[in-house]
Amino acid sequence: MRFDSIKYFVKDAFKSIKRNKTLSIASAATVAATLFILGVVSLTLVNVNKAVNQLGSKVEARVYLKDDIKNEDKDKLKKTIEGVDGVLEVKLETKEQALEKMKEQLQDDSGALVAGFNKKNPFPSSYIVRVDNPKAVDDVLVKIKDAPGIEKIKDARQLIDQVTKLTDSATMIGGITALVFVLVSLFLIGNTIKITVFSRKREIGIMKYVGATDWFIRWPFIIEGILLGILGALISVIILYGLYGLAQTKAADMLLGFNLVSRSYILKVTIWEFLLGGMVIGSLASMISMRKFLKV
Repeated sequence: MRFDSIKYFVKDAFKSIKRNKTLSIASAATVAATLFILGVVSLTLVNVNKAVNQLGSKVEARVYLKDDIKNEDKDKLKKTIEGVDGVLEVKLETKEQALEKMKEQLQDDSGALVAGFNKKNPFPSSYIVRVDNPKAVDDVLVKIKDAPGIEKIKDARQLIDQVTKLTDSATMIGGITALVFVLVSLFLIGNTIKITVFSRKREIGIMKYVGATDWFIRWPFIIEGILLGILGALISVIILYGLYGLAQTKAADMLLGFNLVSRSYILKVTIWEFLLGGMVIGSLASMISMRKFLKV
């Protein structure tokens, strides 16, 4: 393909976009919405995987105690846990310490919530059990399952399972929503191309009469779809980059000990995924619309 031909195709595509401004804007906006949803799902999965790996590296369990547990039962429980092979440390976190930790995590957002906690502390005391291998957690659970004064026991594996289930549900919902937007994008871009084709039907007939090939006629419309896809991709990257920055700031305040994936990930990885996705959506919409309505 010669440079002059490429220049003609691109110029023609821009003219078509300018000619159908409203539909072009709607098409690009729909592509942007589609890719934004896919981006949110993708970043969620990346951050969840990071969190799961981080939780997995912290092999520990937390044994929550009832408020009315006797001191002798508390001491006996601690000795029982310490006697299990693989237990590295057993640390008591009191109700007061748990409340203070929550205040630190909430910081300025605490407000009336913390005021209510000060009247009645809802947090139980607990033993934080650090072990050197996951099997030790099972051994601890077996040893203390019938011990008096225990409210409940939680370990990182339970949290990982909960996070994974929640992520699977969010991914499914996000995927279905994105699929709907992909179909809408194909429909809008396809309609934009079809309007252009119909408005230039006479011109296309003349081009065929003088010997223009099918692909020579098709390329401007394909490039038009690709340009709309690229525009939508750039819009979605800008929006996602800005909102993700806000999410990082909030996460730093709320998720103590866990940082979200760097925002630079969007510029290093996501932007290229978006551009490729936008180009695929745009070119596919153009090909489908021409195959059905452009008799060449």
